[in-house]
Amino acid sequence: MKGAFIVLAVALFYAVANAQQAPAAGGRPASAEATAGRQGGARQGGAAAAGGRATRPPLFLKEEWKQNAANDEHPVSQESIGSSNLELKLYGKEVLLTGRGGDENNPTHVWTGTCAGPCAVALRDKTNFADLTGLARIRWNTKTSGFHQVRPALKLADGTWVVGDRADGSTRDWLFTEFNLADVHWLRLDIARVVTTGNILPNVDLSKVDEIGFADLMPGSGHGAGGWVDVAQIEVYGKPVAR
Repeated sequence: MKGAFIVLAVALFYAVANAQQAPAAGGRPASAEATAGRQGGARQGGAAAAGGRATRPPLFLKEEWKQNAANDEHPVSQESIGSSNLELKLYGKEVLLTGRGGDENNPTHVWTGTCAGPCAVALRDKTNFADLTGLARIRWNTKTSGFHQVRPALKLADGTWVVGDRADGSTRDWLFTEFNLADVHWLRLDIARVVTTGNILPNVDLSKVDEIGFADLMPGSGHGAGGWVDVAQIEVYGKPVAR
């Protein structure tokens, strides 16, 4: 009697095991590898459906500045802009242009040494806003003196000004640097005084940017070493949005 019970128990065990391995609709049971492959494919499909791979935006603007015939130091003006589609916007006084085209030791550049207070320089495309979301970035050639630093400054389509915590500037030599705007944290900028206000903004919509430039948040020290910002070539990569 006891032996018969054991045989019955073993038979039931194998019957249950075979039922679990059997395919639901008469096909072969799925292997662990096939199951894992389907799960991986589902994850990849979900990622693509959620937006797919990000792509780098095109060059939106590039400015290298234009010297006058005398190749001297003089106040920067609209005549200093090489691109016919860009407008110069100045905030603060006595921003100068100097340097020479093609001279990597002293390229044509704007200079804040004679600014009596903080100052900012921006460029505005005449026909398009810039969408600076996603992988949008800025690349520029800068040099500084003292504790001065070059910070990105933007005017949004609604008129709001912001300035970033990204700061560039080598005191030794001219240096090309670039950065993604998505990595920057922003403060409001009182553009009339070129000073920061409030706290770090939790969300800044960069899908429509009206003006793009830089700010020097310290007064200049004049000629010679001490305190100023030099900015030569500026490149902005973003998507154009019709005005």
